[in-house]
Amino acid sequence: MTISLRDQLLGLGYKPAPKPERKPEHKPAPGKPPLAEQRRGGKPAHAENRPRNQAPHKPVPRANDAQKRSQQKPRTREDIDLAKAYAIRAQREKDERIEAERLKQEEARKRREAKAALAELIAGKGLNAADAEHVRHFEYGGKIKRIHVTADQLKALNAGELGVLQQDGRYLLVSAELLAQAEAIFAPAVALKVDPNATAEADPYADPQYQVPDDLVW
Repeated sequence: MTISLRDQLLGLGYKPAPKPERKPEHKPAPGKPPLAEQRRGGKPAHAENRPRNQAPHKPVPRANDAQKRSQQKPRTREDIDLAKAYAIRAQREKDERIEAERLKQEEARKRREAKAALAELIAGKGLNAADAEHVRHFEYGGKIKRIHVTADQLKALNAGELGVLQQDGRYLLVSAELLAQAEAIFAPAVALKVDPNATAEADPYADPQYQVPDDLVW
């Protein structure tokens, strides 16, 4: 069995060299950089490795909107004139819409006032008879309407001495004089105004032979 050189030396009285004493590892306190960084002045390791003549990297500033617009192609005279034309047309259309709405509201106001004045004029002046046995048909608003009258009222109506007004869906028999006053206030309310000199074709329902029976469904 071969004896190692270390064992032979130990047998001759040599002692092994003492091991170097290890120093305890120092841990930095929380929030403090490592000791190596403290010795370098608190700079990170990658800062020490950077060459001295190399400047730190800076972000490239982005061009703002003004710079972008300055770099764009300048607008031509034609583009400017076209933009002005569009702006003028848009303003004109806006003004027309505002004016149309104003006229619509004005017309509605006048209509309300006229209907109120008409209601005050004809209040209690209707000549409709409760015992009316005849039906007088007439055209109003593109449809055939009717009103019940007596025999004498029918003759007076066909002679133009009476007329018919429409108020809130009801048809009122009134005198020719009152009919003229109502027409001056609110013409659309005139439902039947007979011209005694008109031909039969102008008002076929005035002829008794064309009177429609009351029980006929239209």
